[in-house]
Amino acid sequence: MDDIREILDRLLKKECSVEEAVKLLKANAIEEVGELAKLDIFRKVRTGIVEVIYAENKTPEVTLEIIYSFLKKNKFAIVSRYKDELIPLISKKFKNSDLYTIDINELANILIIKEKIYRFERKGGIIGIITAGSSDIPVAEEAKVIAESMGCEVITSYDLGIAGIHRLFSPLSEMIKRGIHVIIVCAGMEGTLPGVVAALVDIPVIGVPISSGYGLGEKGIGALTTMLQSCSPGLLVVNIDNGFGAGASAALIANKMHN
Repeated sequence: MDDIREILDRLLKKECSVEEAVKLLKANAIEEVGELAKLDIFRKVRTGIVEVIYAENKTPEVTLEIIYSFLKKNKFAIVSRYKDELIPLISKKFKNSDLYTIDINELANILIIKEKIYRFERKGGIIGIITAGSSDIPVAEEAKVIAESMGCEVITSYDLGIAGIHRLFSPLSEMIKRGIHVIIVCAGMEGTLPGVVAALVDIPVIGVPISSGYGLGEKGIGALTTMLQSCSPGLLVVNIDNGFGAGASAALIANKMHN
């Protein structure tokens, strides 16, 4: 299939009709990997959000095949929630490559394979990410990787929960001085921290409930309920453990605010 830039060049040179260009662009939109997956290759062009290979319920072999398909059309592939068995396969195929580099964030359970000369384009958005406890860091790191891949600068400060709320004010003040556009706040247990932060700042706050907690509110239910019931205006909430959704949403907002 033709590259999207080539199709547009052909259209400008009047080497194809508008109707032909539309057909070619639609054909380019989806890359099929056998009967396993249909990849939305140009999602980033269309929406500004990168497509990520969600590997949690995929075998390492299937994940690797999808990675190959990504790299045929893009300069990078992002894999989230991969299985440990994938790493030896990735290392064997790409570690000694002259073309690609591998960046593994074990804490976030995300890896990025990209061309060595490729750099994610900076869009100007600046995002702050805060966690209530150290148990919330993996989801926060997932949000960070996604936001950075969408062109944002990310400033982090972890373990600032309300059990020691005096720890919050200095890092939050520094973030505001740096000109952040959005704050992501990850919190488990009862999930109070995002509402507190939203009451202190004049920018959007995205709360991420984390799947920790005891008894009735276990597995993030208590944190989600608290965030949804918060009386602090300006607080938005994503689903439990949804670092990807928080990072993508924050990046869209931050980049638009910068522009």
